[in-house]
Amino acid sequence: MVLKKGNSGSTATAAILALLIVILTLWTVYIFVTKPIWSWFPPAINEIGHEIDRQFMRTLVITGVIFVLAQLGLAWVVFRYRSRGQRATYSHGNNVMEVFWTLATLIMFVGLGIYAQRTWAAVRLQPAPPDAMRIEIIGQQFKWSFRLPGPDGKFGKYKFEAHPEQEFTRDPWVVDADDPDGKDDLVLGPGSVFAVVVNQPVELLIRSKDVTHSFFVRELRLKQDAVPGMTIPLQFTATVPGEYQVVCAELCGLGHHLMGTFMKVLSQADYDAWLKDMTAE
Repeated sequence: MVLKKGNSGSTATAAILALLIVILTLWTVYIFVTKPIWSWFPPAINEIGHEIDRQFMRTLVITGVIFVLAQLGLAWVVFRYRSRGQRATYSHGNNVMEVFWTLATLIMFVGLGIYAQRTWAAVRLQPAPPDAMRIEIIGQQFKWSFRLPGPDGKFGKYKFEAHPEQEFTRDPWVVDADDPDGKDDLVLGPGSVFAVVVNQPVELLIRSKDVTHSFFVRELRLKQDAVPGMTIPLQFTATVPGEYQVVCAELCGLGHHLMGTFMKVLSQADYDAWLKDMTAE
């Protein structure tokens, strides 16, 4: 009688656990289905952003299917191999299944990487179009600042200048006064807002003055570290006018939370007016 009572309790426990696993799995699927990916993030404002969203969705669907199958399999194993008073046995596993599962995982991850490599190369490796706007960006604790070439389209030579006092409020750019290419450059000091023209390619040249920062605009779906001693290009074409937040996505010190500004995407006429105002200032 004691043995039967113990078996009944073990069976009930296994059944309840298996049922909970199934319920939690189905509830998780319900949450993802009723709140689709396009409601998670603000709408992308460039084609690369849309492709990144599609890649995210592909990855989510593939891993989601695997998650559901794995959890349902776990529930079945819990219930199928519940204690019924039988003697415990040891299994060495199934080498064929382990090899198959490992290869399937490898193929999935490598396949997703190959599928997305063209998008990655378009942003990171391909040269910007000749008509692209070029903007230099520098990160410093704890502000962003920007430099635009003048009408000649050329940047002048620059150097960093240390300011022991008021380190975080002084302009980090010091353009070489003897370089004619820099006489018409427009420097937007720390904390400034910068602007680009809608539907026009943009190439950012990203630098850091002190520590590693990370330039991030969520609507572009682009994030690039700013590394001391390096100039890292990043390109995009914004297709939706508006004002979008720029943040630092790398913990860069105690004032990290202060390191934010905005990027304006303007029509050509509005950009010309904005540029005139900035030049006047």
